Amino acid sequence: MTPSTDPNLRRDGRTATHQRPVQFQWDPLGFALSSVLIATGQTRVLCSVCLQEEVPRWRRGSGSGWLSAEYRLLPASTPSRQSRELMKLSGRTQEIQRLIGRSLRAALDLEALGERTLLVDCDVLQADAGTRTASITGAWVALAAAIARLQRQQLLTSSPLKHQVAAISVGLVAGEALLDLDYSEDSRADVDLNVVMDDQLRLLEIQGTAEGAPFSRSQLNSLLDLADGGIHSLQQAQRQALDAAPAGSPLALLAEPGAGGST
Repeated sequence: MTPSTDPNLRRDGRTATHQRPVQFQWDPLGFALSSVLIATGQTRVLCSVCLQEEVPRWRRGSGSGWLSAEYRLLPASTPSRQSRELMKLSGRTQEIQRLIGRSLRAALDLEALGERTLLVDCDVLQADAGTRTASITGAWVALAAAIARLQRQQLLTSSPLKHQVAAISVGLVAGEALLDLDYSEDSRADVDLNVVMDDQLRLLEIQGTAEGAPFSRSQLNSLLDLADGGIHSLQQAQRQALDAAPAGSPLALLAEPGAGGST
């Protein structure tokens, strides 16, 4: 990509308030309950959902289910090869997968799931910043499809999905508020903020750091306003992806005559 020479445009030609193009590819993994490849600009994350007919030991007998998430950067996902994290996870990896898990659990009625566990995997194929937010956004789409398949299989009589969830990054770069930072922006941002919201644009989580100088409340409000618009757009894209699910996918199967329930 040729960097823009317009001082009002970013390196990839976007304005400050425009996010990267978002695309969803359905079911690249044939054995998962559901899977989605989400691309946000040059960032690509493979999100999959599997079912386990049990819950963690500490939750047994509660009548409620659970959702657990794992996140990994694959070795060739960055310009310098990443070593595989095997026996010991980095603090960053643990933090991100906990964020993904918390965000997706907020979308669910765990009692309606019954004593089952949904296992969500987010594997970064290519990282150009925003991998955690893309993981949340893509994993929610995969989660909605997985729940539709469980209803189709009559393992669930009603959908435990309560809310739509999406996430996006915002930041201050050279004093300017930018939506959906790529790596060239994220690496020099004075403020980096990751925002997770539900379908009513209520905040589920904010992760923010002043990498350089402290920032003001008015700057924070500007960043959250940017995030509102970005997440609203992402949720439209999520719904369009579900509406466009191809024949044979969990959502298309659910829509067949005689299939019970809906998402």
